[in-house]
Amino acid sequence: MASLMRNKRRSRRTMNEINMVPFIDVMLVLLIIFMVTAPLITPSMIELPTVGQAPRQPDRVIQVLVSKDASLQVRADKQTVAVDIKDLAQRVLDLANQNRSTRDATANSSPTQALAVVISADKAVKYEAVVDVMDTLQRAGLSRVALSVNAER
Repeated sequence: MASLMRNKRRSRRTMNEINMVPFIDVMLVLLIIFMVTAPLITPSMIELPTVGQAPRQPDRVIQVLVSKDASLQVRADKQTVAVDIKDLAQRVLDLANQNRSTRDATANSSPTQALAVVISADKAVKYEAVVDVMDTLQRAGLSRVALSVNAER
């Protein structure tokens, strides 16, 4: 009986070891699966627009200047006028309508379709100020709003 009790105690002591062989086998199989499937996955490609592929060139470009202190100016036809963010959309639409009355070439389209607004902001201005200008213009129905950047490298 004493020998039987000793065998039970020995068998319990050997059970506290973990067998790592099945774990290593599973990891090696997963590694092989990932190594085989990784080259088959193609990265997605994004088609970016290029210069000159716009459906129609704008008849007129109005520039909105955002200075370091977030003050706004509107430049059109070599004339610069200071405006507030509340009056920005109305001022741009007035300039678009003024341009339309002087030209009959865009009689079939609305003034906001033939108009492009370019935002030129100082690089020290807060991002929020530029987003507010873009949001104000897009809520007024101006769909062609762009950002001016410096292309120097």
